[in-house]
Amino acid sequence: MKLSKNSTPRRQLLAVGGGLLTGSTLALLAFGASGVGATTVPAGGGPIAVMATVGGGPGGKIVVAGAIGDWGTALTIDKNGKPDENGNYVKVTLRKGSFEIDSTALNKKTANPRPQVASDNTCSVSASGSAPVTFFNGTGLYKGIIGTAHLTLTFTGVGRRYPSGPKKGQCKHGDTQPLTMLGTVIGRGTVQFK
Repeated sequence: MKLSKNSTPRRQLLAVGGGLLTGSTLALLAFGASGVGATTVPAGGGPIAVMATVGGGPGGKIVVAGAIGDWGTALTIDKNGKPDENGNYVKVTLRKGSFEIDSTALNKKTANPRPQVASDNTCSVSASGSAPVTFFNGTGLYKGIIGTAHLTLTFTGVGRRYPSGPKKGQCKHGDTQPLTMLGTVIGRGTVQFK
């Protein structure tokens, strides 16, 4: 999930939007076969569906249902676990435990997005990309988590214009923080607990 001249458009937008799963950054909603409000993880795991919101930094909100029925926050991190808006991992902290997500494939897939909607008249853009992610390094109720989910990252934003100079009024692409950016991460998968 601030823009810099050296980052790709996707990294810029996700950093602003909370790359959750650049993930930046993620929030996850899981829809599965287990009962709502269950306090224990089903033996062996099961299906999940994931939904996350990102925006305004490296973190976002997350909800997980199905084999995991919990909610909390998601923070984009580097491979060493340190917060990083351009990291390829996500630390998911829920009420009953935590786990990490390797979002490298999703980040690669969305590194140079092709906007589905874009307008130079309004300096706005919307793009998305999908790829698998893996779950690991669980704690608490999620100790021993392994599994994968196929996630889709969608982000939409409105950029700034040059206030003066030869490009006055034109859209500023790639070298400044947009006026606003919001993203979602949605997907389904399966987890196990070893």
